[in-house]
Amino acid sequence: MPALTSTLPRDSLSTMAVFATLVTGSDGSTTKGGSSRAITSGADRSEFLARRRTADFILIGGKTARIEPYHRTPVPVVVASHSMVNALTANREAHWWNCSPTAALDRGIKKFGSKVLVEGGANFIFELISARSLDGIYLSVTPESGGEEKIDYQELLAKFSEVTSREVDGTHFFEARTLKA
Repeated sequence: MPALTSTLPRDSLSTMAVFATLVTGSDGSTTKGGSSRAITSGADRSEFLARRRTADFILIGGKTARIEPYHRTPVPVVVASHSMVNALTANREAHWWNCSPTAALDRGIKKFGSKVLVEGGANFIFELISARSLDGIYLSVTPESGGEEKIDYQELLAKFSEVTSREVDGTHFFEARTLKA
């Protein structure tokens, strides 16, 4: 397997505060076959893993914890869920908290630090946007299509006042900062 290298701008990695990361297909699909794994690309995966290593902790919801592979993470992972069925018992860095995403974010910042990577699903991320709890989002749009749980990613990006974009190997990367008032 080739080594994964990041094409992320260096300043992007060092200034992360509370950022969400989300991958969609070209048609806005956030899952395919029930998971985001089928819509990601090699370029997206490389940048996703690079961002993870710079965070103080990762914040996800219970549904994401049950569906996606979070059994090993480079930093603590906080799961905000009202279901106390812990799907991550094998991950010693997992913390399963019965609370809202915003409460988990506040508690996680106090416990682990302020560089947070939110990797929850679209609904989880939209809840944090509504609470004005995000500094920004890293959105990857891959060529994949035909999945489920579609969102309008242009509408999502329109919620932010600063949006930059670039393309790597067919995947479009957007970095959006500063929620509009």
